[in-house]
Amino acid sequence: MNSPTFSLIVHGGAWNIPDAAVADCRAGIRRALEAGRDVLARGGSAIDAVEAAIVVLEDDVTFDAGIGSHLNRDGRVQLDAIVMDGATLDAGAVAAVERIRNPIRLARKIMESSEHVLLVAAGAELFAEENGFPLCDPAELTIDRERAAWQRCKSENHSPEFHFGHKHGTVGAVALDARGKIAAGTSTGGTCCKFPGRVGDAPLVGCGCYADAQAGGVSCTGHGESIMKIVMAKTAADLLRSGAQSQDAAQECIRLLDRRAHGAGGLILLDRSGKPGAAFSTSRMAYGYLKPAGSFFIAP
Repeated sequence: MNSPTFSLIVHGGAWNIPDAAVADCRAGIRRALEAGRDVLARGGSAIDAVEAAIVVLEDDVTFDAGIGSHLNRDGRVQLDAIVMDGATLDAGAVAAVERIRNPIRLARKIMESSEHVLLVAAGAELFAEENGFPLCDPAELTIDRERAAWQRCKSENHSPEFHFGHKHGTVGAVALDARGKIAAGTSTGGTCCKFPGRVGDAPLVGCGCYADAQAGGVSCTGHGESIMKIVMAKTAADLLRSGAQSQDAAQECIRLLDRRAHGAGGLILLDRSGKPGAAFSTSRMAYGYLKPAGSFFIAP
């Protein structure tokens, strides 16, 4: 394969990924990279590639986004997502939606067809209906694994270990297309047994996601309340803008997350030239990127 003129990096969350889940995480990351790469190789836009990659991850029950997300305190899935265009700084986001199978698609529609940036809950679902998006049965987003974990949390002391090792999880992607356009997106089911209506960092501009053609694109994962305190995605972009190397910027954000917010998590990013960076403070992070020769790097 010839060296690509585009870049792509994706993640499936920074968490204590057990050995038994590594193969599924790697397979999901590969499928997401393939979906995004195929878009970019056809000359598609960075936004198209980000959406395609994240839809794959939302549809994969391995990850805490879309189908298979954690249940909240009331036993319901509530989803958040965002997409951002680095050329225009336009963004669209949804939060606490219960009847949207792929919230990243709805986030993009809000960005492109609404005067607003963020719509939540019933209002977001009304916007979806008025714009031709099918609403799913909330039960379609719930899987047996998460229902069983929620039941254990109800009958015993709450523990993230009931949730396949997820304390918090998110998926995301950042892409740079052949025209030099950059975009980023993030999608999540949030924390296990969260309070109904809780919204974390993921759908907030500058917290869980940021894209600016003058700096780069970022998607974050981890403890949302901590990530919000340091506005981690925007902090990473500002470091890139000031000339920091991709990996240095990512690692500095993780140090700041620990030092100032006492939280754990991770992030992926591309600088404005498409160079990837990733860092995390959990035991593992599921992520991968397109290497210059056209092959994939995938972790863990």
